[in-house]
Amino acid sequence: MVSETTQEAAAGDTQQVQYFRGQFGRAKEEMRKIIVGQDAVVDSLMEALIANGHVLVEGVPGVGKTVLIRTLAKVTGCQFSRIQFTPDLLPTDIVGITTYEEGKGFFTVKGPVFANFVLADEINRSPPKVQSALLEAMQEHQATIGKETFQLPSPFFVMATQNPIEQLGTYKLPEAQVDRFLYKVFITYPLLDEEVLILKQNITVHEFADFELQAVLSQRDILDAQRFVKTIYANPKIERYIVRIVDAMRHPEKYGIERGKYLAYGASPRSSIALYIASKAHALLRGRAFVIPDDVKDVAYNVLRHRVALNFEGEAEEIPPESIIKEVLDKVPILA
Repeated sequence: MVSETTQEAAAGDTQQVQYFRGQFGRAKEEMRKIIVGQDAVVDSLMEALIANGHVLVEGVPGVGKTVLIRTLAKVTGCQFSRIQFTPDLLPTDIVGITTYEEGKGFFTVKGPVFANFVLADEINRSPPKVQSALLEAMQEHQATIGKETFQLPSPFFVMATQNPIEQLGTYKLPEAQVDRFLYKVFITYPLLDEEVLILKQNITVHEFADFELQAVLSQRDILDAQRFVKTIYANPKIERYIVRIVDAMRHPEKYGIERGKYLAYGASPRSSIALYIASKAHALLRGRAFVIPDDVKDVAYNVLRHRVALNFEGEAEEIPPESIIKEVLDKVPILA
């Protein structure tokens, strides 16, 4: 028999879930003033934000990656900054420097990483040592300038973009850097009807301010959601399902994963953590105070596609990481 205290707690959780779902739903509606289509991408960004993670976005030029993150920052009432990665960029251009001025002495100039929403545009245009300047910020939410360490503002969210077409003058992201991203998502071309609407509703013909976007969320709302999402219930069977999915990426032969022969090595424990918290955020935005297997399946592609390390044979045959993930999800039992 369920106690009255337990029932009251469950009812309280449900009310909180509906509150946050409504808040982020209003933010999504506000974004529609300027963002046409791309609902799945917007949902993914919001899930990552609630899960206190970061997103790597891949898409051809001109599909609206910059406008997307700028709009999200505006409707959440957060500070936005953009870092344009170039071959001559220095780590100090990102985090800041300690400098000297006569009459003032030594002082710190903070870089663009000190913002709530940071767009790392074309992150693969800079060499690895520059990309790695974001590692400390993304993982520990702090940045070291000279001999001092400074806390970054909260919430702190990085959306990095990369162009999948042009490879000349680009650098492969270090594995340690890629693993810091909760999600990797693709922005695809709009549908025909959507593109007709884009012709009339874009920031080439209009100024960004013309859309009169309102901050329907606050920084406090986001921080509260990030705290609350940790309380979303995940049954022990769901937890074991998540761990088995990651284990199948490490030991595919145990689960009969035929495409496992294309894997160079398995996913890290950070993958399990990412699946765990992302599935909770996914459940929250769908109005549930508990995780179901479909939540895990829905976020698995975004969580795992950039963590699939192909061996030489897999790269030579251009095996899509999604095909491996699909086989894993098809063959790993949900409840056992």
